[in-house]
Amino acid sequence: MTRIGQAIILLHAGDREEARNRLGDIWNEIGEEGPALHRCTLAHYMADAQDDPADELAWDLRALNAADGLRQEPITLPLPQPHAAVRVFYPSLHLNLAADYVKLSRPEAARIHLARARAATGALADDGYGDGVRAAISRLELRLGTGPDADPRATPFPGQQ
Repeated sequence: MTRIGQAIILLHAGDREEARNRLGDIWNEIGEEGPALHRCTLAHYMADAQDDPADELAWDLRALNAADGLRQEPITLPLPQPHAAVRVFYPSLHLNLAADYVKLSRPEAARIHLARARAATGALADDGYGDGVRAAISRLELRLGTGPDADPRATPFPGQQ
């Protein structure tokens, strides 16, 4: 996680290429079967380092898949409700997928993931992070002309509420 964090710092500093290279090296080491928390975190930020929207979508899908895997793994963090810790990932993960689908001109897929993001916001705390994710969801809802109850088919996956 330290090396992932160092690559994230590079990404936030604007060095997308070096961040992408370092994250790619780490991904090659941990692979598709590595610890789900590492895969989720790495894929989430690797998506942000992509130039091509299709590549960004592929990495965001990997992040979602890894988060789903977190529900299957024992979590060793000192948390009273480990699955609650996993649930806080889903609003952001689905928001990112919705934004990816907007970039790829796939508004229906975007609306589905946006509704899933909104439906999963109950797991977010009333803090800066939670407020920021909720605000980003609202901005994308406005952009797509949807609202919190826009698509009843778009319920969260099991365990994501």
